[in-house]
Order: sequence, then structure tokens, then C-alpha cells
Amino acid sequence: MPKLFGEEFTKDKLLRLVGDISQIGGVRRYQLSDGKEKGVEVVEFRTGTGFRFTVLPSRGMDISLAEFQGKSLAWRSHTGDVAPEFYEPEGLGWLRGFFGGLLVTCGMTHFGAPCVDEGQPLGLHGRYSFTPATNVWADGKWSGDDYIFWAEGKMREAVIFGENLCLTRRIWGRLGESRLYLQDVVENLGYNSTPHMLLYHVNGGYPAVAPGGRLLCPSRKVEPRDEVALPGLGQWNQFPDPIPGFKEMVYFHDLAEDESGEVVSALVNKKADAGKGFGFYIRYRKQQLPKFIQWKMVGEGHYVCGMEPATNLVTGRDKAREAGELCYLEPGEKREYHLEIGILPSNKEIEELEGKIEALLKA
Repeated sequence: MPKLFGEEFTKDKLLRLVGDISQIGGVRRYQLSDGKEKGVEVVEFRTGTGFRFTVLPSRGMDISLAEFQGKSLAWRSHTGDVAPEFYEPEGLGWLRGFFGGLLVTCGMTHFGAPCVDEGQPLGLHGRYSFTPATNVWADGKWSGDDYIFWAEGKMREAVIFGENLCLTRRIWGRLGESRLYLQDVVENLGYNSTPHMLLYHVNGGYPAVAPGGRLLCPSRKVEPRDEVALPGLGQWNQFPDPIPGFKEMVYFHDLAEDESGEVVSALVNKKADAGKGFGFYIRYRKQQLPKFIQWKMVGEGHYVCGMEPATNLVTGRDKAREAGELCYLEPGEKREYHLEIGILPSNKEIEELEGKIEALLKA
């Protein structure tokens, strides 16, 4: 039963007050029409609470814009929602189409630093986010007194004499809730054992990521990726004023899971919204995504913190192979991943999460 505007509604009670459910929330499809964004398909979600986000079927059904009651969750880069035909796979070319946004998926056969793995040149973060979806379905329906809406599609990474992987994604929400749910199922449709790597690049921005804000997560251990990140280790969870010429810092975390095997990480700012506080969290299953990478970038115009649950670290597929950590999907094998992203609308919810994380680390 949705709670809207401080009141609970049955299906009948709500529908008697509106001409169509789209007056309150649901999904809507459209296309962008300008510049390098031309032709990009969009599914817009509204949950009726002020939580709004856009899913891009043209870009792997990743999530671009996201806001809650006018406050942005995600950092947005200056590339815009670039159409997939502008993909540059070599080296760092991936960055020319990295729109930031709430979620950019990296994979499916590799992600991380450009490398050469067994003679194959691999660019930054893989092809996934530039893969258009097929069989896209966006709709909604009542289930008792709950209204549920979703977008679903399939992304395929395939090459003759090589990999043939298909990822089926479903993103959904409920009317009256300020959170979204994501389910991915990756299947090997081919007849060969195939490397598989997946990373969820969640890109938090202002006002959650701002001076006074911080990354909140149950870290048992934090390691810098390299010498560049080492000097900032003592302030890994803090965000200063934008720094001219700042070099990105990346940290690898060992996060504690709760009794159900889930991990929660959040970007929060108790000073935001005139001191009322604001933030958002991600929740996922550690068994599915055992690694957590933090991307800290507090340069001018590039002011972002990435929360990145993943199957592997971002050192490249060659390094994952050398470490014996490279995953494979056998013919017909499937792997499933779940992610929840939700709003922390005030300091009350932030402090509740702080208490849970503190208790978890003491356990």
C-alpha cells in the first residue's frame, strides 16, 4: 500500500482521485534528440515521493539522471548521455562517453585498467555500457494495493570465435518508495568457457558529495591502489573543497556484511539541505560482489565519489588472471546479481545507518 503525501492509499482510494496513475508516478519512454545524445532511448521512472531517475536502454540500461525532491544523487560528466556509436574501445577512449550518472556498468568479460591479456588488447572498463538493449519492456501494474513499475532488456556481448554472453536486466520500483531495485542475470550462451567480470560504478555527486560529506561504509580494512592514493589514506571517507589539479585516488575496501550476507554503503552529508541532511545508499550481496572499490575524485568540475561493488579489483584482467581470481562462465552457466539504491532523506535516517554500521563493526 503506497504512502504518498503523508497518507496511505489503497488502489481504489488513489485511482478515484486521479485521471491516470501517471499523474503520480510510473514509467515513460522517450528519445533524446540533440548532438551526440541524438537517438538515445530513455525510460523515466517516478515513484511519487520526489524520487526520479532515467534508465538508458541505448546504454546498457544504465542509470543516468537521478534526483530526490530536486536534489541530485549523481555526478554528471560533461560528455552527456552519448549515443553508443561514439564508443572508443582503445585505451582510455571509454572516458569520452562516460556520462557519470547514478550507475554505469563495467564488464562483461573485463573491466578495469587497460591491459593486454593473453595477447588481447583490452580498453578501460569493457564494452557493456555502450551496448544497446534488445527486447526492451517498460510497464507497470497493480499487485493488490501496490503499484509496481519496471524496465527490462537484454544486452549481449558476442564475437565470432569468442564470447557469447547475455545479461538480462530488470530495474523496478514501487509507488510511494524512494528506492530502486536492480536484478541482473548473466548467461553464457556459447559453447566455450568465458572470462566474466562485472562492476557497478555508482557515481555520487553534490550535494551528498560536498565539503562536510563523507563515505559511510563498514570497512574492516582500507588499502590504497597506488602511491598517488597513499597520502590521502587517513581521509579516505572525507570530502574537502574542490582541489585544482587533483589526481584521482582509488581505495580497496574489505567490507563487513550483516547476518543476511548483505553490505550497505552510503554517501551522506549532514550539512546538506540547510542542515536537514541528505544522502543515498547502495545495498548488495557480498557473495555475489566480493570486492568494493572507492573512486575519490575531488577536482574542480570532477567532484565525485564512486561506490563500486565488483567481482574483481580494477587492476585489469591480466592481473586478475595472474592472481588466480579471474571468474569464468561455463557453457549454459548463469550468474545473478542484485543491487538496491535508496534515499536517506534526513539526518534521522543517516544516524540510524551510522548506528547499524558501528554495531556491525563491533560484532
